[in-house]
Parts: sequence; C-alpha cells; structure tokens
Amino acid sequence: MATAPGNLSELKQNLRKMWMAGDFSQIARMNETQCADWVNQLDLKHGMQVLDVACGSGNQSIPAAKAGATVTGIDIAPNLLEHARRRATAEGLQIEFLEGDAELLPHDPESFDAVISMFGAMFAPRPEIVAAELLRVCRPGGFVAMANWTPGSFVGKMFATTSKHAPPPPGVPPSVLWGDEETAKKRLGGRGPVRTKKHPILFDIPFGPAETVEFFRKYFGPTQMTFARLDPTAQEALRKDLVRLWEDHNEGDAHHTVVMGEYLEVRAAVA
Repeated sequence: MATAPGNLSELKQNLRKMWMAGDFSQIARMNETQCADWVNQLDLKHGMQVLDVACGSGNQSIPAAKAGATVTGIDIAPNLLEHARRRATAEGLQIEFLEGDAELLPHDPESFDAVISMFGAMFAPRPEIVAAELLRVCRPGGFVAMANWTPGSFVGKMFATTSKHAPPPPGVPPSVLWGDEETAKKRLGGRGPVRTKKHPILFDIPFGPAETVEFFRKYFGPTQMTFARLDPTAQEALRKDLVRLWEDHNEGDAHHTVVMGEYLEVRAAVA
C-alpha cells in the first residue's frame, strides 16, 4: 500500500473536502458531450447492470441510462451526487446515486455487467486497491472501462505544474499513471485481456487563458484547494505558470481558449 495506514483516514477526509470544494459540475459541463460519446461507444446493452465509479455530476451515468442500462453511480462528494440526481430527474431517468469510496465499493462480488469510470477513479490514492475493487464487482463476461488523462496530455501538464508549486501527499502515486498504457494494463490485467486506445478531447472555453485559470480556481476543487494552501506570493507564481501553460497550448485567441487534450481508454475483459 502506497499510503501509510496512519495517514489514510486524514487523506480520505481531505480528498472528500477537495472534491466538494468549488463546483465540479461547472467543470464537467465542458466535457458533457464528449463524455457521452465515450459512453455510447462502449455499446452498453439494454438491461445491463452498470456501475459508474466516481460518477461526479452524472456525465457518464446519464448516457448509460439513456442507452437502457440499469445504472448505479457512486462518488465521495455528496454535493455532486445531488447535482447528478437533479439531472437524472430532469431527464426522467431512474438512476441510483450512492455516496461511497472507489477503494471500498459497497457491492457484492460480480454485481455488475460493466464497471466504468471517466476521469474519476484515477484520483483515488491507492490504485492497486481501486483496480482490485473494479474487477471484484464485475461479473465474468463483463468488462471494466476507464478513461484516464495521460501524463503527456495538456491535463497531465496542468497537474505537473500544480504539483511543482504544491507537492501531493508523500506516498501517493501520480494520478496520471492511470493514463500510462503499460501501468494501466498491469493494474487491470488480473482477470482477462486489457485493450487501450488514446483519444483526443477538446477544451473549448468561451473566454481567454487568464480567465480560464480563474474559472478553474473558482470551480475545480483540486485547484481551489491548492491555491488555498499557498501564501499570496506562491499563489501568484502558480497563477502565472498556469496562465502561461494555457496560453502556450491555446489554439484560439485572447478571448477564446481552445486546447486539445488527450485521454487513454482502458478496457479490461473479465473472465
């Protein structure tokens, strides 16, 4: 286990606070359509039992339910679950949303035909335990599918920039290792073959790079909490580095940020 047991409870509490900070649904809204596209290409069948791990505000759960699956979403942040419930109700969908931990799923073994997670379970601090849990609750003949930011992608660079100013807790591996093909295959390869494929994903934001950084600072819990840990001088240094990163990758203009990202699709068959 990467994290010392004595620190684990505090670490989990801090992670919960981090994802409850801000309003991640504002961030998730940017990628709603592309998240739905990823779920739709999973080819979920009517009546399949699907678990969406670290479901956030429902970007994957809702298209999965629209495909005819019976969906359960689980997340550590109760405010995001409430947002997901409101979205599902507005769509006329019956989805069960539960508060819970990707490292300790509250389900019996072999409960689901498909276990999915997009930009979610990758952030749990003990990846080997997460992988074991995802596989544990999946039935033979089913699959586990993840979409994870790659280390070399724009988002990977954004996390690296932030970590330079505010290092993560000791013993916790970088979340973007889930986006490394060999690492992901090793973690999820215990019960069947694992396929991987890289996909582009577009950030199209209707304001400039500096405003984009402030948007993430306001609404993205990890960014908000990182700034809060720093003194004013360090905050300004981080802000400048993030603005420079967005500017360097911007394919739009000073008033419109267009950045191409990348994620790794990981699909593990469960025998």
